Amino acid sequence: MSEINDLFDAPPAAQGDGVVTVTQLNEYIKAKIDGDRFLARVSVKGEISNFTNHYKTGHFYFTIKDETSLIRAVMFRGSASKLRFVPENGMKIVARGRVSAFVRDGQYQLYCDAMEPEGIGALYFAFEQLKKKLAAEGLFDEARKKPLPKIPTRIGVITSPTGAAIRDIINILGRRFPYARVILYPALVQGAEAAPSLIAGMRHFMETKDVDVIIIGRGGGSIEDLWAFNSEELARTIAACPIPVISAVGHETDFTICDFVADRRAPTPSAAAELAVPETHELMRKIDNIIGRMSLLLSRRLENGRQILDFYTKQGIFAHPERFFEDRKMQLLLLGQRLESAEAAKLTETRHKLAQQSAKLEALSPLAILSRGYSVATGKDGKVLTRAAQSAVGDEISVRLSDGSLTATVTKIMGEAAK
Repeated sequence: MSEINDLFDAPPAAQGDGVVTVTQLNEYIKAKIDGDRFLARVSVKGEISNFTNHYKTGHFYFTIKDETSLIRAVMFRGSASKLRFVPENGMKIVARGRVSAFVRDGQYQLYCDAMEPEGIGALYFAFEQLKKKLAAEGLFDEARKKPLPKIPTRIGVITSPTGAAIRDIINILGRRFPYARVILYPALVQGAEAAPSLIAGMRHFMETKDVDVIIIGRGGGSIEDLWAFNSEELARTIAACPIPVISAVGHETDFTICDFVADRRAPTPSAAAELAVPETHELMRKIDNIIGRMSLLLSRRLENGRQILDFYTKQGIFAHPERFFEDRKMQLLLLGQRLESAEAAKLTETRHKLAQQSAKLEALSPLAILSRGYSVATGKDGKVLTRAAQSAVGDEISVRLSDGSLTATVTKIMGEAAK
């Protein structure tokens, strides 16, 4: 570099035919630019174009232009992570930083370390950006919001334990509905750690499920003081909470993302307490009205029942209960007669079938055959003699007749058995 300085600082006559490299030339130009006090801290306004969010590195690359000219710009991750909003093409901004040259490309550019939308604050612009994004996702739709419980007995409060908000809430709840129990989750409500603290409170009540409604909020302040309630993660946590949530941030004119996503928005913490619980005297009046209406309806129903009962007691069997038994007695007699007739018919049918079967058996009986003049002869062993050869002369045999039996002696055998 000293050689380049010597060369360019030397009088023209002393330069001669001195030659430098491209790198040497670019380094010389960079040194000149870096040495300019004005370029060391400059604010540039214009319109963003060719914006690239390099998600892997976290760096922003873009161009700032006006009607006739442009300059390249870069914002490294350390500075980009501090922005409250996300730059967009076409956005008019004021960028602050230093101008320097990039030796490799031979180009000068603006190295930004701060940026804000032109004409409005960065926080307000970031608020509008997030509001538009969540609204497009439907997180603000009334259809998805839950109704508040009519008579809650446990109220969860997420706020600072030392602020005026918790005192106002406790005073209002104690006056309106002293039967409700207040469960405080002490949280930070301002500063860099406030949003994670508020989210932790929401998740605590979501996990324990020991409250009927949740109030989240704080007293008034500037947009910077209330910024924790514009956290996107807090908004999504509130939207996912199964317990109804009342947002009570700041004063009546203050609005945060938390207000839009909560199930109900209260202009102040005191108003949130009034929304959360009924007023005791008003509730007692309503209960008395309900009891009176129920008593009247019950009296009317009892009177109608008495009239119906009186009408029926003067009709039919209620007026003449003996008729009920007379009718049943007649039915019983008729059933008895039908049973006797059925029994007699069944008996006659059975006797007829028995006679038929007896006739068939009688026809097949050996005694019937004997009654027609036949007999059965049996030997001494009691076996029926079917052939003459089964006996011999002199054997005693028994002859069975229809009305008795005879004992006879064989004196002669005739037929084939005699041969």
